[in-house]
Amino acid sequence: MRVLLIEDDRDLAQALTAALSPRGFAVDLARSGDEADAYLQHGDYAAILLDLGLPDEDGLSLLHRLRGRGDTRPVLILTARGAIDARIRGLNEGADDYLVKPFDVDELHARLLAVLRRQGAISAGR
Repeated sequence: MRVLLIEDDRDLAQALTAALSPRGFAVDLARSGDEADAYLQHGDYAAILLDLGLPDEDGLSLLHRLRGRGDTRPVLILTARGAIDARIRGLNEGADDYLVKPFDVDELHARLLAVLRRQGAISAGR
């Protein structure tokens, strides 16, 4: 199953790719909003893992654009913005889940599977 990771931190991106790959996920990496748009136009992704602090735009702008054009793929926000108002805003903008850095990779995996089950992309028990 292919996911798009939109994350500008090279070390974190490598760690997440290394953690998700053995769990059955192929991870494509975009390091900016522009790069993410290009991947999303041509890629078939089961889910999107989105950092909010991108070098060229705020991740919420990208999320708003996605939802505005009818993209219903699950989006999990992965960010250092942990204040309650930031979490509420992210969810209200259309995110399916929100994880504050640092987070446990096992929790990310469980949350990713949960949103994929809700979308019908995988069956229960996976």
